Amino acid sequence: MNNFSLLILPGDGIGPEVMKQVVRVIDWFEQRREILFDVEEDLVGGCAYDKYGTPLSDLTMKKAKSVDAVLLGAVGGPTYEKLDFDKQPERGLLRLRKEMDLYANLRPAQCFDALADFSSLKKDIVSGLDIMIVRELTSGIYFGEPRGIEGQGENRVGINTTRYTTDEIRRVARSAFELARKRNNMLCSMEKANVMESGVLWREEVKYVHENEYPDVKLSHMYADAGAMQLVRWPKQFDVIVTDNLFGDILSDCAAMLTGSLGMLPSASIGSKMESGLPKALYEPVHGSAPDIAGLGEANPCACILSFAMALRYSFSKRDEATLLEKAVQNVLAEGYRTKDLMQASDGKLVSTFEMGDAIINNLEKMR
Repeated sequence: MNNFSLLILPGDGIGPEVMKQVVRVIDWFEQRREILFDVEEDLVGGCAYDKYGTPLSDLTMKKAKSVDAVLLGAVGGPTYEKLDFDKQPERGLLRLRKEMDLYANLRPAQCFDALADFSSLKKDIVSGLDIMIVRELTSGIYFGEPRGIEGQGENRVGINTTRYTTDEIRRVARSAFELARKRNNMLCSMEKANVMESGVLWREEVKYVHENEYPDVKLSHMYADAGAMQLVRWPKQFDVIVTDNLFGDILSDCAAMLTGSLGMLPSASIGSKMESGLPKALYEPVHGSAPDIAGLGEANPCACILSFAMALRYSFSKRDEATLLEKAVQNVLAEGYRTKDLMQASDGKLVSTFEMGDAIINNLEKMR
């Protein structure tokens, strides 16, 4: 028997709907695989502001630091757009990332065979695509100082600072090299060393880690703008990509759309190891809160379910169970089950959020 603690933060919009299906999957693994989870639920984002006056309460933050992993649904919505910047739902997510020191964001971009026609690129370009983007998550331009808006009238100035230290670059590089070793042993580092000093430092420090710790991994370097072009030209040339916070934000969304649907893509944010030996970690789907379809039963739960599969693999070392769950999702898609977002280029069977969860659980039953 194994016992792990989980904090579930469904969040806003479709977050609670897709997270309900994850809870059903968790229950299945408890019953069928005897992996026990101590699950607690709390608020983040707009719903937290409605109750606590802040997008993330201090108590919730304390809980997040104490558990083995955090599962998050989605945050945000038009109701909260006029709030002060520090009260907006997204600040709750950024606080989780910063205070848990989740410095490595793992964003897989995998094209399921059943959905290869969904991409805007030709099928032969994306079929079989399986890349991992590792984005530095707690430094760079999103956190650098000085920052702000200065001046008044017609001559205001917006300031953001890109700042990286040797340690910040080396630790995310190590995460990327470790992943590359477990995949196809290839890593591409992307920056803008041609015009940014922070990019020069980035390239030098990634080279240092490669030469001194991971010489067996094939390392290449690419300017981030060229990388964006290559992602839509020939994406299967890449295995693992490591890049900074800003470029990672842009490149991972670019790679996400190669697969045809944001509703299919999970992510993991990983930090240093805790006393338990497990890494600090937060798992969340890539899609947003989609307030326009919230409550309609149309949301695709696959990305959130696949985020739990990443938790099984990276937090709990349950690789067989993670593979089983990923296979169940793949099988269901191959059998033609489609939520509304997946019907755009398909003659499949239209199902609700709950029915998609049902299909995945039934497939787990068949394979157990």
